[in-house]
This record gives sequence, C-alpha cells and structure tokens, in this order.
Amino acid sequence: MLNGKTVLVTGGTGSFGKKFVQTVLHKYKPNKLIVFSRDELKQFEMAQKFSEVEYPCIRYMLGCVRDGDRLKRAFSGVDYVIHAAALKQVPAAEYNPGECIKTNVIGAMNVIDAALYNNVKKVVALSTDKACNPINLYGATKLCSDKLFSAAKVYTGVHKTVFSVVRYGNVVGSRGSVIPFFQERRQIGVLPITDPRMTRFWITLSQGVHFVLFALAHCQGGELYVPKIPSMKITDLATAIGPECEQKTVGIRPGEKLHEVLISEDEARHAIEFKNHYVVQADPVQRANLLQYEDQEGKGTPCDEHFRYVSDSNPEFMSVPELKDLLVQIADDFRIEESRWSMAINPR
Repeated sequence: MLNGKTVLVTGGTGSFGKKFVQTVLHKYKPNKLIVFSRDELKQFEMAQKFSEVEYPCIRYMLGCVRDGDRLKRAFSGVDYVIHAAALKQVPAAEYNPGECIKTNVIGAMNVIDAALYNNVKKVVALSTDKACNPINLYGATKLCSDKLFSAAKVYTGVHKTVFSVVRYGNVVGSRGSVIPFFQERRQIGVLPITDPRMTRFWITLSQGVHFVLFALAHCQGGELYVPKIPSMKITDLATAIGPECEQKTVGIRPGEKLHEVLISEDEARHAIEFKNHYVVQADPVQRANLLQYEDQEGKGTPCDEHFRYVSDSNPEFMSVPELKDLLVQIADDFRIEESRWSMAINPR
C-alpha cells in the first residue's frame, strides 16, 4: 500500500508518530516518509534512532499545523497524510483555550486546505474518545476537527482527496498516560484514584498504528472508524501496577468523565458494525455502500438504534492479570509489532 509512495505524518515526533514511523519503515518501502513537527529537539532525538543515512526515505521537516503556507509546501508531492498533531492535555487546554483551538481546529482546517491544494490522495486524522459528547475544551476542539474532516468531501470539488477520521481510546504508555504516573507514585505507597467507579478504553500504540493503516487502506471519504478495544477499571490498573499500595480517592478533576464514550446513541443510528471495528457514516448513500461492502471481516451490520459504545458497558474488560501482562509488553517502549488488524491492511 505504501511502497513507492510519499507519506507525511503531522505531529510525527509524538508517541503515535514514532511508532507509525517505525512500523512503516519495517513493513513498507516508501519513496519518502516525512516527519512534520514543530520541535527541533525531538526531531534531532528521533533522527538518532531513524537516521537519514540508515533510512534514505525519511525526511524531517520543521513546521506547525497553524502555519497554512508551510503545510502547503510540506504536502507538495505527498500521497498520504496522517494527521496526528494536537494539543491534548486536558488541564493545559482548559487554561490555554485559545492555543488549543489554534492547533486542533485551525490546524485541522489548514491540513484540509493544504491537502486539497496539493491533490493528496488520502488523509486520515486521529481523534479521541473525548470528542464524543465532549465536556472539556480538548474534546470539543477534537469534535470540531472530526466534523471538519468528515465534511471536507463536500467541498473537494474537482479534487479527489479522501478524508477520514479514526477515533480510539486512551493509548497505553503514551505521553501523559496514567501508567508512568502510577509507577512513580508507587514508590511512596499511595496511588491517587479519581473515582473507584471510573473505567477507560485502552489500546496499544501498535494497535493504534495498525488500525490507522487499516482505515487508510479502506476509507471512502467522510467515515469515522472506531476499533473494538477492551475497557479496564482504574482500580484494576492501580492494583496491577502497585498491588501493595493504598488506593486513595481524590475526586474527579474538572473536564474529566467517569466513563468514556466512543460511539454515542445519536451516532449509532449511522454506525455499521464489523467484526473488529465500527464505521460511523452520516451520508446515507455512503452508508448504503458500506452495508454492501465486504472485506476480510465479512459484511457489516447496522447498529441498533439505541446502541452506545461506552467503557463501563463494554463486553470486553481487561482483568488484573491481563493488565499485568500488558504492562510487561509495553515495558520496552515500542516492542509490540502486530495487532489483530495487521493482516487486514490491503489496498482497495
């Protein structure tokens, strides 16, 4: 799918970007793989692991998604764009709302305009569970971003660029994850729990990357892809990390949910269920096409009108032993190489 192509990932020095680059270099032979980000130090550090000498296809380009002109230049000759750049820390977004809007909303508009300007073939944007029924600014800006990419096909005109969105839950071990925080607090014997009832969706970096590649291969335009992933209780995670520690309830922070939602009841009316994922498509024509579409997972089926994909009612929950095994897996940074979607990555 990516052999001989030019691929660009915005926010390429983040947790997802580094895993994406590693996966593409390992599995494909792209003509160019462009890492686009605004932090020159992170690019320098990343180049120590993925050097242009060892990987002649890789390019490091400084820039910010807020700068539309820079994006238009960066997207020149690019076939596929993965848009992973975002400001995602909830407390920082609440305190600096303007900055969050500039990156997550205006940046999304710039990515769309630059992709159309350069006739990019496909763009897949990363979203978050916090964009579904948002209660904080970060989630609201990502919902705006989702709507922009889903609606972009309306004004593509003569351009044939395909825009789609991937929405998934918390990434295990990513920057800002609760795991390193718990591991640090384990040393003092007390793990702060916001609410013992709290649940979250979980996905590994490797699974996230492979699912994005899956969406890139199959997207038709305007869809929202949601993977089927397990949930976990925050108390179980704390037990897996520090079984000997006291769990102290400290209360939910502003802008935080008790349970996360990946598909709301309103979205479910437009959602189609496949074996390992869901697709939300508001366009009735596209939705009808998806119902006839059959891939390695078989044909999709419409979700029930009152269906909701929520972390507390998810049929798949991770146990404490499973969480312990997962912690061992992610201990070596980016060691996981495969996921259940990897075999389904084929061009249309």
